[in-house]
Amino acid sequence: RFIILEVLPQLTALLSLASLTTYWLVTRPRPIQPPCDLQAQSIPGDQSCRRSALLKDDNLLEFYYEDTKTVYDMFQRGLQIAGNGPCLGFRKPGEPYQWISYTEVAERAQVLGSGLLAKGCKPNPQQYVGIFAQNRPEWVITELACYTFSMALVPLYDTLGLEAMVHILKLAEISMVVCDKEDKAESLLKIKEKGVTPALSCLVLFNPFSAALLERGRKCGVEILQLSQIMVRSNINPPKPQDLAVVCFTSGTTGNVTDQQTPQTLLTGYFVIRQEDVSISYLPLAHMFERMIQVSMFCHGARVGFYQGDISLLMDDIKTLKPTFFPVVPRLLNRIYDKILGSVTSPLRRAILHYAVRRKQAELSSGVVRNNSLWDRLIFNKIQASLGGNLRFILTASAPISPTVLSFLRATLGCLIFEGYGQTECTAGCTFSMPGDWSAGHVGAPLPCAMVKLTDIPDMNYYAKNGEGEICIRGHSVFRGYLKDEERTGEALDADGWLHTGDVGQWLPNGTLRIVDRKKHIFKLSQGEYIAPEKIENVYTRCVAVLQVFVHGDSLQSHLIGVVVPDPEVFVDWAKERGIVGSYEELCQNPDVKKAVLEDMTAVGKEAGLKSFEQVKDLYLHPEMFSVSNGLLTPTLKSKRVDLRRVFSEQIAQMYSKSSV
Repeated sequence: RFIILEVLPQLTALLSLASLTTYWLVTRPRPIQPPCDLQAQSIPGDQSCRRSALLKDDNLLEFYYEDTKTVYDMFQRGLQIAGNGPCLGFRKPGEPYQWISYTEVAERAQVLGSGLLAKGCKPNPQQYVGIFAQNRPEWVITELACYTFSMALVPLYDTLGLEAMVHILKLAEISMVVCDKEDKAESLLKIKEKGVTPALSCLVLFNPFSAALLERGRKCGVEILQLSQIMVRSNINPPKPQDLAVVCFTSGTTGNVTDQQTPQTLLTGYFVIRQEDVSISYLPLAHMFERMIQVSMFCHGARVGFYQGDISLLMDDIKTLKPTFFPVVPRLLNRIYDKILGSVTSPLRRAILHYAVRRKQAELSSGVVRNNSLWDRLIFNKIQASLGGNLRFILTASAPISPTVLSFLRATLGCLIFEGYGQTECTAGCTFSMPGDWSAGHVGAPLPCAMVKLTDIPDMNYYAKNGEGEICIRGHSVFRGYLKDEERTGEALDADGWLHTGDVGQWLPNGTLRIVDRKKHIFKLSQGEYIAPEKIENVYTRCVAVLQVFVHGDSLQSHLIGVVVPDPEVFVDWAKERGIVGSYEELCQNPDVKKAVLEDMTAVGKEAGLKSFEQVKDLYLHPEMFSVSNGLLTPTLKSKRVDLRRVFSEQIAQMYSKSSV
């Protein structure tokens, strides 16, 4: 096996048997204890309902630490651990990270909260304070300022759109919004000038602003201040566990209300967060996934470093920050996977890579997770260095990830990679994969704070007696309800307190949960076959040439069609290998290229087990990525299906008209 590896220059120092033996002894792996054979236990009398096998009695875990029962308490615990140690990090282009200490964050939060009170806010959970900003230290300081005085936070974000923003401001009767930049303040003033948000009376900006903005605010009755102008000090008024913490609008039409008593089991208890740990913050703080990551870090006195606000600079930020914890969404892991494979061009190097991956995966199956093996040193160290070189664990959530990608990256990155599942309505997480279980294709077992059960969906032929059905959640992490919307609350929460997610799950023999379908985005084809487009899209993104894909169909059509964004980094070379030459844009218009992409997608789909009616029969190659900025992705990088249908309505109509001729 080492004869093949001699082509790699990194092997020069390890050619002798003596050095290889010494290296193995020094880096001898220590396996992680595998979890129990059954990771979730059934509830007596209901085999479709499961709870964590970690629970010692029938009671769900409400608080991990008895003296830490609110988000405010969690930060205070971190403050006691870290004191003047670093808390929030930021950087300017080309410079190292600068850090704000826990002590300074707490002090700034207290004086900002006092300033909000001085401007008319009330120190109670019925006081809603808006925040309209990108991830940055001031975002966290504003959030903590609200909690220090028992106020509730209402995050806003760009992609909500004007109509949704008006809805939120009116529904929550928001009078105070904290912004980062002048352009966001201008968008709020535009709403105020229409006369539809009478409560809005004050904007506080992180950044300096122009005299013109100040005058525009004066004319429509909105006071505009800089953060430094409202810094005063008054006695704190911390929240109680039952107090409201946040109103999180995810769709722009419905407010998700979560309790102040945030479950502390999302991370804590599954692996140990240490004070020296560092997380990179780039996923939107307006959503619960990133928020739960951060409060878990703060609870242990760990650090959070923010990206510069430009996603194209994220990898540079990661290399500079050298995080130990990396929260991700599957789209990003797919990109990392594709980049690794795309960088290995020769058949020999590709064979070596896959052999090394298999050896590392063999270690994983024995419970060994490490980044100091021979294979790491020879092959994977550059990959690991591109993510800072210090990663201890990665958490992926928000959408399913391919088992192939997950297993591959667990081997190449040499760190723990966990997969979680949940929704905003259950405070981000309800299931979590466990250390020692390195199988893929599931989202783990229920967290100790929640029970999970499956219920029948007769129309889709899913039945709980077969271990399949709609995923329902009950426990301390489940939200209180939708803001001022009893009807929608009643649809989501049944009389027994179960949250109906709209996702379809399957119990595996070891008690873990597999996501198999989506009830909410299901549609029928004309012949009566049900289609889950997201499942199909996840399969097609494994094609080398495909970066993004939108699968469409409806009940008036007998087949599916797709809109595909080719990967600009590999598409030109991919086409050239098939004898087709042209620029990226020219290739997207070439019918022979489209045929080749469709054939590749069909082959990948067949290999993944897609049925014939689940395969797209035609596609349109689009040269521009779906993104948050063009309104085709949500801030958590999920496809906005309604907007995609609208934007590509002409191409969709043309594809179906061709098939009917």
